[in-house]
Amino acid sequence: MDFDLTEEQRLLKESIDRFAADNARDPAAHGTAPDIWPQLAELGVLALPFSEEDGGIGGGPVETMIVMEALGRGLITAPYLPSVVLGGGFLRLGGNAAQKAEFIPQVAEGSLKMAFAQLEKGSRYDLYDVSTTAKRDGGDFVLDGRKGVVLGGDDAGLLVVTARTAGSRRDHDGITLFLVDAEAPGVSRRGSAAQDGTRVAEIAFDGVRVPAGRVLGEVDGGLPLAGHVVDVALAALCADSLGAMEELQRVTVDYLKTRQQFGVPIASFQALQHRAADMLVAVEQARSMAVYAAMMAEETDILTRRPAIAAAKAQVNRSGRQVGQEAVQLHGGIAMTWEYKAGHYFKRLTTNDVIFGDTDHHLRAVMQEGGLVEEV
Repeated sequence: MDFDLTEEQRLLKESIDRFAADNARDPAAHGTAPDIWPQLAELGVLALPFSEEDGGIGGGPVETMIVMEALGRGLITAPYLPSVVLGGGFLRLGGNAAQKAEFIPQVAEGSLKMAFAQLEKGSRYDLYDVSTTAKRDGGDFVLDGRKGVVLGGDDAGLLVVTARTAGSRRDHDGITLFLVDAEAPGVSRRGSAAQDGTRVAEIAFDGVRVPAGRVLGEVDGGLPLAGHVVDVALAALCADSLGAMEELQRVTVDYLKTRQQFGVPIASFQALQHRAADMLVAVEQARSMAVYAAMMAEETDILTRRPAIAAAKAQVNRSGRQVGQEAVQLHGGIAMTWEYKAGHYFKRLTTNDVIFGDTDHHLRAVMQEGGLVEEV
């Protein structure tokens, strides 16, 4: 297979790499990072995954991987994953013509941010564990429930919400997806910062009325769509972690070349050379699986896509933990200071590790598809 980038993809990579380098987050700056969302819109990356017919550029998972890798390398906390990859993914894969025409241009130009409100108390990583309810009332639905750790949820203008319209809490059927105005009566939210600096929110829905025209996909049949969009997001997340690993490995090697002990750079010590080589191997393993995930992200057959994405996330998580731990140990105490960026990259990797499933969760998903364990 041809893994070389096309000319357009190379130009995109050069552009977004320069942008990420110029706007890389400074760990020593304790204040709020400047808003770079308009700049991303101007570069065209917010319109990247949408088709030209819908007002986008017509990019695919490889283009998304290029962008996410650069954002991870620069420790950039802009809500590209929740708004463009997740929110935009729901519009791309499940929106009807009217919904696409109304919202995609706004997302592409940066005037509308989106978020996926799915996680609930006790649900862990199971998309089908939904207690939030949506009951019909005339031509509307009325939503009641609570969602937690909503990525980018504190300043999103439009929420994609999972709610149960039939069945009991852990049934796979009976889940419906809704497009909910974040400023609608009955919606309340409380924002906070995750450990890596990204923004999350706790969101409550108390008697929120949603018109039937804001249903995404089929009533009672929203789980397959949610699963596909989350798999697309997982592929993008693998790329973000890869970018963070690449920069962390580079910073660590540079430190070994400059830090001296006994009058010589510690990079000359064979034991440390072996550990640096192990870091490089882990990064390359993550790169291979991130590319694999990007190739499989748009696969419509869930039996083919799901184990591939799960295997990629499991390996990237493992590589991220290894690279992060080695970097901290090879740097010594300096890696744990706020002003030095090594620890911040480890925080990014640790946060990415648990988004939509940790290593054990995805290894179990691979084994389930292989018939090695039964689903609980």
